[in-house]
Amino acid sequence: MKILSWNVNGVRAALGKGLLEWMGASRADVICLQEVKATAGDIQHVVWPKGYTVAWNAAQKKGYSGTALLLKRRPLAVTSGIGSPVHDAEGRAMTAEFDDCFVVGVYVPNAQPELARIDFRQAWDRALLAYAKKLEQRKPVLFCGDLNVAHEEIDLARPKENVGSPGFSDEERAGFRAFLEAGFVDTFREFEKGAGHYSWWTYRAGARARNIGWRIDYVMASRALRPRLKRAWIEPDVPGSDHCPVGVELR
Repeated sequence: MKILSWNVNGVRAALGKGLLEWMGASRADVICLQEVKATAGDIQHVVWPKGYTVAWNAAQKKGYSGTALLLKRRPLAVTSGIGSPVHDAEGRAMTAEFDDCFVVGVYVPNAQPELARIDFRQAWDRALLAYAKKLEQRKPVLFCGDLNVAHEEIDLARPKENVGSPGFSDEERAGFRAFLEAGFVDTFREFEKGAGHYSWWTYRAGARARNIGWRIDYVMASRALRPRLKRAWIEPDVPGSDHCPVGVELR
């Protein structure tokens, strides 16, 4: 089973930058998109690559946030949200249930400058963890997407300059540690322990060309899935967004 995740920073923009071609070449069973900034009606004219069905979860606020699932492997069910009404209004999560696992695509809220939204963000982390653990009572869980946090210093190019910044605050990093302490595995770090691997770069100052980035996009897996991990990776050479895709493959 191959799963990919990508914050496309506007699906309509990404469609003009190779999204469909990348999808078609990916051969992924599940593709989770974040920050789609559109409704299903906005893209009803799109002809998706053969074999894929699309499920959409738009935010109530037009042109904001939103997630989508593109499914080649037929799910048992698809649901939206994480059971938290205050968070679910922003269209930040979708779940596909399969025979052997759940796949949850998530777009975690940004804490915003001066950590203005840190309380909302922390509540989201707690709600997501509770939701994932509830699903895990039934079968293993993969949750993936833009988690909007660099967990350790190795996960961003300039950690000293960004201590306390949104995405590298003590509060957000503690939220991520709670996922690990609850038994979820950072799949990329199961295969790659080194530095210099990022999934987001600011558009300013040629950061991407110089690889001055952050690793804030993840695929997290229940510990029960660890023996099935075949590989996990980042695709930094895929253009079309300020983020790049990340993926995992299960045996």
